[in-house]
Amino acid sequence: MIKIPPYLKKGDTIGITCPAGYMAAEKVQTCVEALQQWGYKVIAGNTVGGKSTTYFSGTDGERLTELQQMLDNENIAAILCGRGGYGMGRIVEQIDFKKFKRHPKWIIGFSDITILHTHIHTHYGISTLHAPMAAAFNEEGYKNEYVQSLKKTLAGKRTKYTCNAYELNRKGKASGTLIGGNLSLLAHVTGTSSDIKTKGKILFIEEVGEYLYSADRMLYQLKRSGKLDKLAGLIIGGFTEMKDTKRPFGKTIYEIIADVVKTYNYPVCMGFPVGHGKENYALKVGAVYHLNVTPKKVMLEETR
Repeated sequence: MIKIPPYLKKGDTIGITCPAGYMAAEKVQTCVEALQQWGYKVIAGNTVGGKSTTYFSGTDGERLTELQQMLDNENIAAILCGRGGYGMGRIVEQIDFKKFKRHPKWIIGFSDITILHTHIHTHYGISTLHAPMAAAFNEEGYKNEYVQSLKKTLAGKRTKYTCNAYELNRKGKASGTLIGGNLSLLAHVTGTSSDIKTKGKILFIEEVGEYLYSADRMLYQLKRSGKLDKLAGLIIGGFTEMKDTKRPFGKTIYEIIADVVKTYNYPVCMGFPVGHGKENYALKVGAVYHLNVTPKKVMLEETR
């Protein structure tokens, strides 16, 4: 059974760290202020707007040490990753989860943080949050329904999302554990200690900035490794800023995905609001959801 970390109460502390790519401190300020307005205390780590001059927010050792300290600190109720980018895969094997296992807390983030979600799910069966990070709060983003979904989820409110139907959807109903994240990272963890088992689960995937042929290749990696064979359902989130080669691939991204999964019979939903765009609902990785894909709309509801 999946273990759900304690929901937050007013006065609880949220730690913000950047375990992967660099993020300027000023881009995190609105997030800090919004979390405080929600009633939480906030601790921003040294990796947030630190002195790093490279792509990363700090050395591997600095990023690992800060994340480890926040995992071990029992006064921190949740950890919000400032941004993704790249770098989690360089340190995940060195993290000590002993205290985290005894005292779970919400880990929040997406993109490169997918590795942390899959690693925790596979080894410890603790739910984590695939949800908006610090930049999503900027430009009054903290007011939109997607960032507000994070607020509601942290407070323990049951989530139910709907979105419009899409012509390439495959209708049907499914219930199961929800698992997934960024397509590139799901392909990256295949065969590693952070790999996931997908049989009987609802898988969600999203991507940003990849060439169409590259996405096709990664989808076939999931298919050939058996990750798509026995799903309960498949949710396709945002595939934003996708690129094509000078000689066109010949299909849209959703047509590519539909072709890859055409031999299966589980429900498939395209264009669900999760991903690198503004539309990014908070989803509990490891929790049980019910998916209903109808000709008119799609519903995804967390079940108890």
